[in-house]
Amino acid sequence: MGKYRYILFNKPYGVLSQFTDSSGAARHTLKDYIAVPGVYPVGRLDWDSEGLMLLTDCGQMQHRLSHPQFRHPRTYWVQVERIPDAAALRQLQQGVVINNYQTQPALVRLFDIEPAIPPRSHPIRFRKNVPTAWLEMTLTEGKNRQVRKMTAKVGFPTLRLVRVAIAYLQLGDLQPGQWRYLTSEEESLLKLWQQRQQRN
Repeated sequence: MGKYRYILFNKPYGVLSQFTDSSGAARHTLKDYIAVPGVYPVGRLDWDSEGLMLLTDCGQMQHRLSHPQFRHPRTYWVQVERIPDAAALRQLQQGVVINNYQTQPALVRLFDIEPAIPPRSHPIRFRKNVPTAWLEMTLTEGKNRQVRKMTAKVGFPTLRLVRVAIAYLQLGDLQPGQWRYLTSEEESLLKLWQQRQQRN
């Protein structure tokens, strides 16, 4: 069996997390950026979300990182409308009820200053009299549009969403639309994580 391939990709805004688009809408897909045959995305990022994606041709790793049974942290930088107060942050940390589902506890902190990330290709809607704030949120589950639903539930709608980490893997200085293979150190960390999951 040959060596598996692992790719990190910084998905821009307005790109589907798949290689084909059957809708006929001529939307951008992963095929516009990654010309590596046989690799598939691990999990998804919504069309209007940005940031870190992992692609691989290792089916077992894909399963481990996609299946809800195997919880792993995913970290997001989230720009929200208005500035969340301590009560809202506490609610997000403890979990909120969305569609009769109680979300798992999350790590949530408010940034003191805006994180240094490239501007979005399509700017967020700007409202002169409404301030915005940035949160760092680390979740161990990935339900459909969960971060957006969580912040909306506590009264602070998401304006921009960027995933910056998956388990041990970091977005780092990878620019929107760029991809690279994992380093040998990153591969080792990922495989170590997989072995720990198998033992649990």
